[in-house]
Amino acid sequence: MLPSVVGPLVSHPAMRRYPNNPVLSAKDVPYKATLVYNAGVCKYQGKYAMVFRNDFYDKPEGKLEGTNLGLAFSDDGLRWTVTDKPCFSMSDEENIRAYDPRLTVMDGRVVLCFALDTRHGLRGGIAVTDDFEKFDVRSLSVPDNRNMVLFPERIGGQYVRLERPFPVYSRGGRDRFDAWLSHSPDLVYWGDSRLVLAVEDVPFANDKVGPAAPPIKTARGWLTSFHAVDRDPDRGKNGWEQSWKKRYTAGIMLLDLEKPWKIIGMCKTPLLAPEADYEIAGGLRNNVIFPGGMILEDSGEVKLYYGSADTVECLATAHVDDLLALCTEPRRA
Repeated sequence: MLPSVVGPLVSHPAMRRYPNNPVLSAKDVPYKATLVYNAGVCKYQGKYAMVFRNDFYDKPEGKLEGTNLGLAFSDDGLRWTVTDKPCFSMSDEENIRAYDPRLTVMDGRVVLCFALDTRHGLRGGIAVTDDFEKFDVRSLSVPDNRNMVLFPERIGGQYVRLERPFPVYSRGGRDRFDAWLSHSPDLVYWGDSRLVLAVEDVPFANDKVGPAAPPIKTARGWLTSFHAVDRDPDRGKNGWEQSWKKRYTAGIMLLDLEKPWKIIGMCKTPLLAPEADYEIAGGLRNNVIFPGGMILEDSGEVKLYYGSADTVECLATAHVDDLLALCTEPRRA
């Protein structure tokens, strides 16, 4: 049974926020930008690459004019330079906007997963690029599906992705959204879908859960972040909108290397919960942490990039051994 109200949450001490957060905001973008967040991040051709969501408004807290995906590069993953124009958008008679990118490097190419608002529902898309200039869109899901992330290698000869469909009718007519997994031989045709993580499996969620950053491979399993959402009817305005009752937190779990739909360990408390000023105040939607990129360095450091308050892009770090321990050991009170 889901809790009616989750109550206070805190981040795990294993995670350390980068002291110069945010790492990217609208002021860093050389074209019209208002909200810069929910980025995908990868290492590609000797540099860190970031594709970020940019929502731009006619005036601060005004009417949304549009959305595009911007591109930035970094030598160290800390200081970023944005290119002079957006790298990707989709807008025509049917498609409204692409957003929430995720990046995975496979076979020397970058695979971009993204959400796509259309006039007939929300779809999840997959595109491939060699240079972040030309994108070959390989597949678009049927509505309603999003938050797709691709594993960085084939498993059993198949491409594998995590995703979050929106089964409102079959889950009681309200938010009860879960994380699923699907397979593909070619990035085009997807099936053999299985449930991975249900909202009722997460003690700090009462609304929905779903994928976050693409998983990273370790000897013990696929280290996988997820987002968890709890709703509290007593929360107030909490941002630009008239009412924002939700809180987004980041969780961590470990999936089986050969059967990635099987959870072999999970931290039962949040990895990151909104606490810093830039996470709880002054944003489009306060109390939001949404990871989109996770990089394992040779040193064992894990860089976790996350959107904060749907407004800026931030960074937190931890050692991979500490994150693995969280997935297999109970947290002491």
